[in-house]
Amino acid sequence: MASVTFKNLAKSYDEIQVVKGIDLEVNHGEFIVLLGPSGCGKSTTLRMLAGLEDISGGEIYIDDLLVNDLHPIERNIAMVFQSYALYPHMTVEENIGFSLENMKVEKKQRAEMVKKVAEVLELTPLLQRKPKDLSGGQRQRVAMGRAMVRTPKVFLFDEPLSNLDAKLRGQMRKEIRALHERVKTTVIYVTHDQVEAMTLADRIVIINNGVIEQVGTPKEIFEAPKTQFVAKFIGTPEINLFDHGTMDMSQYIPSEFIPSETKSIGIRPQSFTLIKEEIEDAHRCSIDVTVHSAEHLGSVSHLECYLGSKRVNAEVKNLEQDLQGDVTLYFDLRKTLYFDSNNVTTLR
Repeated sequence: MASVTFKNLAKSYDEIQVVKGIDLEVNHGEFIVLLGPSGCGKSTTLRMLAGLEDISGGEIYIDDLLVNDLHPIERNIAMVFQSYALYPHMTVEENIGFSLENMKVEKKQRAEMVKKVAEVLELTPLLQRKPKDLSGGQRQRVAMGRAMVRTPKVFLFDEPLSNLDAKLRGQMRKEIRALHERVKTTVIYVTHDQVEAMTLADRIVIINNGVIEQVGTPKEIFEAPKTQFVAKFIGTPEINLFDHGTMDMSQYIPSEFIPSETKSIGIRPQSFTLIKEEIEDAHRCSIDVTVHSAEHLGSVSHLECYLGSKRVNAEVKNLEQDLQGDVTLYFDLRKTLYFDSNNVTTLR
């Protein structure tokens, strides 16, 4: 495994700058997820690390080696793409071992290396099958095996699960995480799916418009977003934002708790409860809302409410019956977020 360092990394296509000076340190054996909306520059960043895109500015280091001008093969990394890119005329065994054959690895040694990888990925019974005879999840495991067999220093994943259905994505997330815990190789994983990011990452790197908005653990990103963009991008349903200039929130939150530079206030749907006693008196605030509709999702219900003309989303413990009309939602002051005029989280 290896560390990876980006120093002021930039990428431009003609006059359009898509990566704008990224600085990032990835530790040995760490699972890092680059997360952001489509077109934010995350896949371009990954491809520059892989050597598949030229670098317009800055430096990339793998351990202490500057790799800007190295051929992809010389970087000792392996990449798993969104499309499996398997050779249809080859068996699973041949697909996994193809890169070793190109590297002139002796046949017996090659067979042993493929066998070990197949065992780790539970592909041994499938080694003589062709890709057309495999499920989507099995094909993705073969693509992972082809990357693993070279024992690279760094694994790169570019939206690897986006072609799978929801059930398979869930299974593959578990397999990828379990694989990382076994092999301890450094992983940099690109996705726009926040569920993948929150369940897989040691740390998440939120990228927006070619720049890093925040780096942190899943817990840090969710509970302490540094910008309004991060707060809105992470979390389902989306965070409720109240414009403090338009709506005087001091009628709901004691004014001494609202920083003077506050322009907007964020309350996550998960911070609301219908049960007053769940929050200590010293930290409890409330708003009276009108419930418009309720969506029941097993253990929780999503409420669409209105505070005057302002829509408010709340996630509460599952309701035994439909809730309509006027209700009181309680929330915890300690979980409330405050943003200044630059959409940056202010001190509480």
